[in-house]
Amino acid sequence: MDIDTRLLRYFAAVVEEGNLTRAAERLYISQPALTKQIRQLEAQLGVGLFVRSRAGMAPTEAGEALAAHAGAVLTAWERALRVTRGATTRAARTLRVGFVASAANEPTQLIIADFARRRPGWRVQMRQTEWTDPTAGLATGEVDVALLRLPVPAQSDFAVEVLLTEPRWIALPAGHRLAGEDRIRFQDLYDEPFVATPAKSGKWRDYWLAADEREGHPLRIGAVAHNPDEWLNAIAHGQGISLTPEATARFYQRPDVVYRPVTGVSPSQIGVARPHTQLDDAVNAFILSCRAVCSDGSLAAGLTMDG
Repeated sequence: MDIDTRLLRYFAAVVEEGNLTRAAERLYISQPALTKQIRQLEAQLGVGLFVRSRAGMAPTEAGEALAAHAGAVLTAWERALRVTRGATTRAARTLRVGFVASAANEPTQLIIADFARRRPGWRVQMRQTEWTDPTAGLATGEVDVALLRLPVPAQSDFAVEVLLTEPRWIALPAGHRLAGEDRIRFQDLYDEPFVATPAKSGKWRDYWLAADEREGHPLRIGAVAHNPDEWLNAIAHGQGISLTPEATARFYQRPDVVYRPVTGVSPSQIGVARPHTQLDDAVNAFILSCRAVCSDGSLAAGLTMDG
């Protein structure tokens, strides 16, 4: 009997989380879709794998038996995939770097240039993903390393190093009642509709809605955006406002959207991330380049001022 490794990965996530909702967030799929996949696996095996209750999902005896081996199977398969893709990467001398939106801000091009000096003959292929995958392809193995806006779902699955910290600002339509303010309190925005990333982005969505920093005030979602263009259009058309990194004001300027500093929310971070099992020399060289460029605070400040 052949079992799709995707189903096995879904099963393992539910076992580890003990909860369908958390597992679905980690896997970037909806809870009904995850339930369907678990039932499909149970049908293929002809056994029940979980006992469902209000407390969560507990594996049956058969589920425990499968869980005892599933991790090793998945680890071996993921390692095989990475070795195979790594061989292709090395043969082509191409490093695949995933990113979301503005990558590492202005230092990005300097990081690429520094990497080129460390690895002559190599090139960097930047791959941008939509906001349904905050890991920028890292979770699915589509990239070798990624520049991420932290935090991301299942962040413990990756080796992450923080490179930059910057304030979160607020993006408003130009005609908004607070657009003329120099600085805005987050408390004054509690009742506003917000533009959110897709539900599939899980905890990343919650972070950019500041769901844990609203002092218990309920969220209002005015629109959902999958990428920067959808996000900007939703704000410009008055469908909602949105928290965003300070750098967005430099990278995504348009006359019908304004950006203002906001107080009362924690800052955001940019990190470089790789899977714990990814130990490729080219990836290590890229991480060294990230450290070298981003550790120069005066350089980053100069780039920001020039931008």
